[in-house]
Amino acid sequence: MTSLTLATWNINSVRLRIDTVIAYLKEHQPDVLALQEIKATDEQFPADAIRDAGWDHIAVNGFKGYNGVAIVSRVPFSDSGKKDWCGKTDGRHVWAVLPGKIELNNFYVPAGGDVPDPDLNPKFAHKLQFVDDMTSWFAARKKPRNRFVMVGDLNIAPLETDVWSHKQLLKVVSHTPVEVAAMERLRKAHDWVDAVRYFVPENEKLYSWWSYRAKDWEATDKGRRLDHVWVTPPLRRHLKGAEVQKHVRGWELPSDHAPVSVTLDVPS
Repeated sequence: MTSLTLATWNINSVRLRIDTVIAYLKEHQPDVLALQEIKATDEQFPADAIRDAGWDHIAVNGFKGYNGVAIVSRVPFSDSGKKDWCGKTDGRHVWAVLPGKIELNNFYVPAGGDVPDPDLNPKFAHKLQFVDDMTSWFAARKKPRNRFVMVGDLNIAPLETDVWSHKQLLKVVSHTPVEVAAMERLRKAHDWVDAVRYFVPENEKLYSWWSYRAKDWEATDKGRRLDHVWVTPPLRRHLKGAEVQKHVRGWELPSDHAPVSVTLDVPS
């Protein structure tokens, strides 16, 4: 049985941070890296640089100016593709089938704007609809033996310990009760296992995003856990480890997100 390490990272412009991406690939050696917010069309994606580094297999769902997602891998895909959501072609989902018939789905869920009211804020309404559509899609595809992995910037911090202050963020988009409830419905849609919390106790604070607004982000540590890796039940026993690679947030020209990686054994 071989080991497979999957990482997810909102890179906040892959062209601006391609040197950082290459440095991360070389230092951490993930087998597969899922990127969100690449801010590039398919044609603009720096595939040559990534292939030169040794990650030859690439699936991209790009978008001009913002959004966009990609999967880069040094293990081959048996299939890959993209899907549109909420009637919009805006580069928020790409998928690939990895060894062991593991279907990897990479999502960039809408951030939702600043006002947590779907009647007043169309961006927030879009976010809730997007998560509900994901829930329906996975529920319709649910089978006991599915080997699915879902990764990405889901833009929701579900647990009280996934934010620096539960009380202060209850009315802040990303941690409101309506978003947390929507995420829980999504989790139940395929009995998803939170692969990171499988290893990190729920009573322990854990973040993957720190605002650019705080220059002393590491000292104040006012973060949120917005980036997730979930697996379906057949993959639970194959999980071997998980890590939020917080130190990468401190690299030169960083994204405001840190990579999150999970290692599992590839089932036969």
